[in-house]
Amino acid sequence: MAMKIRLARGGSKKRPHYSIVATDSRMPRDGRFLEKLGTYNPLLPKDDENRVKMDAERVQYWLSHGAQPSDRIARMLEAAGLREKAERNNPKKGTPGKNATDRAEQKAAKASAAAEAANAPAED
Repeated sequence: MAMKIRLARGGSKKRPHYSIVATDSRMPRDGRFLEKLGTYNPLLPKDDENRVKMDAERVQYWLSHGAQPSDRIARMLEAAGLREKAERNNPKKGTPGKNATDRAEQKAAKASAAAEAANAPAED
């Protein structure tokens, strides 16, 4: 069975509240789960101690039994010191898109044409 540790959404519209659960990966996001491991309230300030609450002992148990944390849960575990920080690298994120590069090329071409026109000798 493929196990996951992930968030299950609760709360009303525009007032989210999440449960940190251990579940089979084939179950729906808010569906059946095996164990509730904690809670996450994104509406609280980032420095509030009640924003993320989790039972570290049970999380370690599920990780030792092969459960894979979701991306958001992995970051929470890193912040809590239960997991070593993973190296993240997205080299494409900082590169401009196709339209932006086209605009930059056109702007450079106009600037070079204007510079050449300004440097050309004046004819009488």
